[in-house]
Amino acid sequence: MGALDEPLTKLVGDRTAKVLADSLKLRTVGDLLHHYPRRYVERGQLTSLDELEVDEHVTVLARIEKVTLIPFRGRKGDRLEVVVTDGRSRLSLVFFNQGWRQKELKAGAQGLFAGKVGVFNRTRQLVSPDYQLLDEDTGSDAARQFAGRLIPVYGASAQMPSWKLSICIETALTKHLGDVGEPLPAELRERHDLIPLPEALELIHRPRGHADRERAQSRLRWDEAFVLQVALAQRRAADSALPAKPRRAREGGLLDAFDARLPFTLTQGQRSVCAEIAADLATDHPMHRLLQGEVGSGKTLVALRAMLAVVDAGGQAVLLAPTEVLAQQHHRSIVEMMGDLAEGGMLGGSDLGTRVVLLTGSMGVPARRQALLDMACGDAGIAIGTHALIEDKVQFQDLGLVVVDEQHRFGVEQRDALRAKGEQPPHLLVMTATPIPRTVAMTVFGDLETSVLDQLPAGRSPISTHVVPALEKPNFLTRAWERVREEVAKGHQAYVVCPRIGDEEPAAGPGKKRRKAAEEDFEEVGDEGGDGGAASDERRPPLSVVETAEKLAKGPLSGLRVEILHGRLAPEAKDEVMRRFTAGEVDVLVATTVIEVGVNVPNSTAMVIMDADRFGVSQLHQLRGRVGRGSAAGLCLLVSDMPGGSAARARLDAVAGTLDGFELSRIDLEQRREGDVLGQAQSGVKSSLKVLSVLEDEEVILTARTEATRLVAEDPDLAAHPELRTALESLLDEDRAAYMEKG
Repeated sequence: MGALDEPLTKLVGDRTAKVLADSLKLRTVGDLLHHYPRRYVERGQLTSLDELEVDEHVTVLARIEKVTLIPFRGRKGDRLEVVVTDGRSRLSLVFFNQGWRQKELKAGAQGLFAGKVGVFNRTRQLVSPDYQLLDEDTGSDAARQFAGRLIPVYGASAQMPSWKLSICIETALTKHLGDVGEPLPAELRERHDLIPLPEALELIHRPRGHADRERAQSRLRWDEAFVLQVALAQRRAADSALPAKPRRAREGGLLDAFDARLPFTLTQGQRSVCAEIAADLATDHPMHRLLQGEVGSGKTLVALRAMLAVVDAGGQAVLLAPTEVLAQQHHRSIVEMMGDLAEGGMLGGSDLGTRVVLLTGSMGVPARRQALLDMACGDAGIAIGTHALIEDKVQFQDLGLVVVDEQHRFGVEQRDALRAKGEQPPHLLVMTATPIPRTVAMTVFGDLETSVLDQLPAGRSPISTHVVPALEKPNFLTRAWERVREEVAKGHQAYVVCPRIGDEEPAAGPGKKRRKAAEEDFEEVGDEGGDGGAASDERRPPLSVVETAEKLAKGPLSGLRVEILHGRLAPEAKDEVMRRFTAGEVDVLVATTVIEVGVNVPNSTAMVIMDADRFGVSQLHQLRGRVGRGSAAGLCLLVSDMPGGSAARARLDAVAGTLDGFELSRIDLEQRREGDVLGQAQSGVKSSLKVLSVLEDEEVILTARTEATRLVAEDPDLAAHPELRTALESLLDEDRAAYMEKG
């Protein structure tokens, strides 16, 4: 075991090591050295207090403006209130029964203050924060330590404030900087003018000025980019070595017959992407392609043509969808597009046709048994379904292509389980309408071959989007419901989307999370939405489908045909509601995000998204894509109680300001970070990137990719680069290595 792998107990003692491990996941000397400052502050350059996020653990540099000791009324004790300022905004520090702190917390003093941001009476505050005064006359170690240079501020916790963490890191630098190895080849460092890693670590933690910080970050960005690119280059090399059965459409076969029946001409973008996919399918190693496209750009048609080509070549294809509603919609629309070509071997079916089957978790036993039989014996060339397709009892005669719709809804294990059903690795096509941050990151890193559909088919109508500030301007919400009535009066239909179901949901305690069918778990809004700019304890519960539908039917939308749709309805009920809505027998559909992707009702022209701030950018864009799918213009209204100037409103304004899904994905990525680009986390919390940004450092990433590809081609096992191999092993822990292998 190297010195950098030593547990921190030897460096800082058992108690401190436990706090570092429990609160910050720092367990070794190397972990500590690679825990870089989140930012830096300078004397006289106070922290901007109006940017603090509620519930975040922060360390701020501020000046004390006012100190007040307030006795409790009618009982013993007191409250010490300290107001600190950055010269523009203010933050309250509150100490209970600690009046003695008045002697050291004096107006005019400057210090570092650390704690969790809360809200009381709409004022941000830190309760009983740790602090370290930095004025020279205090004689403090921190003041002397930080005098004349940048002060590093680390990602910290309630138990381990930034300056205590800084002392631990100083100890590690003093004792172990000489043990740091050099993962980058010398000729690469020379080519790109990069300083040695030990020097970079010292300068990132002990910068004498901004130039030191920039030199250190430049080197550390390269480390992250290059090691990741080596991992991806090794994976690409391994993928290209796998055998796969070429799948070429035959002339005069099923694909040609389908194309001949299309009532429209493919866009230039669709033709180009179809050609790329056809070329991949014809090779003898597995396709691994990401198809990105705007909402309504025709991704499903492109995927269907790929599936038909595979069926032409004697194989089978599956389409994996995240929800039953979407799986049923895909099945219905594909059967409709294919006509008698989807009835192979059936009475009235085409001689060139195949069978298209549906498999979901809630299907009846007879239908389920028939679908399983059709897949196993090869009668079904195309299978469409949910997670039910992954079950062990599902078998295929010759699985040649796996298509995953809305790929961010599925874990790697789920995709891998489906791909494993082929005798040889099947080709893989994953689709997404708006790339979520992790997808963007993986794409920039070159892990997937990428096809882009950025051209909408003829006939699609524009969608106008507006933010409705319900609390600030209640009359705007009134007008929103009037607009819905106007659209219905024109013969159109509307959606109302809510973040919660609300049909007396059972409380879910720890470890007892409600589990309906797995494909319906996605309706509840998760980490993607929400806003750190407001105190969660002051917000009302999210609006629900059941309550909202009832209020609308009795109030502003009375007289209209209002119905509900959510994942906990019985499958027959869901299918019936969608059938009636598609047929125009329902005016307004109040639903959860179960309608987020794939639902296609061209007559729907209006959508009202309640509590829109509780959804993420990509999710809002997906939802908005359900309207404007016909000849009439679409309208999307984003209703929110959040105040102007908040992060949530900024996010909604961004969605209202553009219909470009790729631009929105960049905004989403800026706000939520990349996620763990080598793991399964998508929220950004577990990002393996510390100084590298996939938005700002694309040039570094692409250059590193070229360098990594060259090195792996020359030395696939990194035999001549032991330090790089060690860095790679450190990056690819057991879980991530398994993830990489599964694809």
